[in-house]
Amino acid sequence: MEAVTLHLSAINAAAAGLGYLLGSVPFGLVFTRLAGLGDIREIGSGNIGATNVLRTGNKFLAFLTLLFDSGKGAAAGFAAAYLMGTEAGLVAGFMAVLGHNFPIWLKFKGGKGVATTLGVLLVSSWMVGVAACATWALVAGLFRYSSLAALLALSAAPGFAWWLGRADVSLMAGGLALLAIIRHRQNIGRLMRGEESKIGKSSK
Repeated sequence: MEAVTLHLSAINAAAAGLGYLLGSVPFGLVFTRLAGLGDIREIGSGNIGATNVLRTGNKFLAFLTLLFDSGKGAAAGFAAAYLMGTEAGLVAGFMAVLGHNFPIWLKFKGGKGVATTLGVLLVSSWMVGVAACATWALVAGLFRYSSLAALLALSAAPGFAWWLGRADVSLMAGGLALLAIIRHRQNIGRLMRGEESKIGKSSK
């Protein structure tokens, strides 16, 4: 029994390392620099994610950032699950979001992990991922607040997973939702004061 526990611990440790490294690649920063747009951290909200990349006015780069940020979360979760099992996939997915939020390459100052979380959810349980993405799209379309859409979508994800009988995914999604709330605390303050920027407008 002890040997099995140690084996599982080693597998999950490897999955955690894989997830963190994949998640820590700052695609928004890389793409904007390659395009000659400078340091994305010096414009708008200072975030390295797709929403802030959109504030450069380059919709294609914003789309690429969204695609790659979600893709790295999906890749981490899928690769670990395929090679090491379902539990390892969830561990890797969670760590990919941590890697995006706290990348070692940027002195642990990263993004908020929304796109990466959605990518992780899509490969962990595609129905949960689709439901979360649909929630984001609905809220964003109605209210035009990216932060509000993200908070509601990710907060609803644990409930979606539980309803679908995926307690393991629900637990992971709950942790990621809590992390998202913490990372969006300034946005929450601005939403409450009516000062949050809407999609397509400059950030404060």
